[in-house]
Amino acid sequence: MRADDSQVSAGEIRNLFAQYVVPTYGRFDLTLERGEGRHVWDVAGKRYLDLGSGIAVCSLGHANPEIAEALSEQARKLVHVSNLYHFESQGRLAQRLAQEIGEGKVFFCNSGAEANEALFKLARKFGHDEGRFEIITATHSFHGRTMAGIAATGQDKVKAGFEPMTPGFKQVPYNDLAAIENAISPATVAVLIEGVQGEGGITPATPEYLLGLRKLCDQRNLLLLWDGVQCGHFRTGRFQSFQRILEGEDGGEAFLPDGISMAKSLGGGFPIGAVWIRGPHADVLGPGSHGTTFGGTPLACAAAHTVLDVVERDKLDQRARELGGLLKSELERIAARFSGGIKAVRGLGLMIGFEFADDAGGFAEGAPKSIQFVNRLHEAGVLTIPSGAAVVRLLPPLNLTEDEAREGLAIIESELEKLLT
Repeated sequence: MRADDSQVSAGEIRNLFAQYVVPTYGRFDLTLERGEGRHVWDVAGKRYLDLGSGIAVCSLGHANPEIAEALSEQARKLVHVSNLYHFESQGRLAQRLAQEIGEGKVFFCNSGAEANEALFKLARKFGHDEGRFEIITATHSFHGRTMAGIAATGQDKVKAGFEPMTPGFKQVPYNDLAAIENAISPATVAVLIEGVQGEGGITPATPEYLLGLRKLCDQRNLLLLWDGVQCGHFRTGRFQSFQRILEGEDGGEAFLPDGISMAKSLGGGFPIGAVWIRGPHADVLGPGSHGTTFGGTPLACAAAHTVLDVVERDKLDQRARELGGLLKSELERIAARFSGGIKAVRGLGLMIGFEFADDAGGFAEGAPKSIQFVNRLHEAGVLTIPSGAAVVRLLPPLNLTEDEAREGLAIIESELEKLLT
């Protein structure tokens, strides 16, 4: 910030980024200054309806006063202590997360990538004495940007330039149980999947796939690991997406993975990640086998407790179902109207995507259709998230209102009309 507190222009801020920030992101031409609720404002004062919530992070919207108060109150008591010590809020948070899932224990970290690293280490330690170390993941998956994370990810674009890959990972088609079974080798120790592939185009797992995976992993003594970083924390209308996907399915209520990675919405914008590990394996990672300096600090736990409190009080899981149903049905109506340009609408709850047809008209050559349309929505005052070359994601805050949902839908339909007709 400037000492005189005068407003800095978008150009000045972008020049700072160009000169001093490592260019690891393809940033959009937006320079944001503040947020409130489900809206953000750029430095020129333009308001945007945020239907991306920081890629499913800001679960209670921007500048949420209850999170701010919880952080302020906790910061006056205790900001950080080492995990060499005990403190109540971390233990209580672990208890609350386990109560949402099932019998087990929780390891706290700072991000989704770190949470997945803990799952990788859990699997390696579990299979070590038998010489098993290989983890099967899915094509089009995304599991983080660490070296092991990109090896686990089923997208070549994230691996380019970082070869050779960390060994011990192989990818097979998603929602294909036979492909998993055929890929199992004597070295295989675990299977890792997302309940809804986010970066891979908003593709949910089928009930048959999940139930079949659990049975297969039990038969072959494999860990079934779950990446719930983006699709978890009530985004689909249940705490974890498998709980929503398997509703009403025979055996669905008894389904549990052996480990679940969490982050994003968990802290409502404050960095925190977590891994729930099922009871039988909860002590595989013992003292000295894993750790973190900042994982599960008092400040991070205060934010996470507040998110859970507000979700429970305001029944935001139910809102995710209801507004998710509205968004999806309206997008399906819009897609039918522009059937030559949109080929699919997919998702659950407040995790929805629509995919442009390969031959959709109105797009310029070169840039991916998803990015071109996201830019059009920026001009119209709505933030969404691209997914791959052709899918646009809606990942709004869990406390989105119906009026805001309808406002966003109207703008999306208007921009599609301009583009596709």
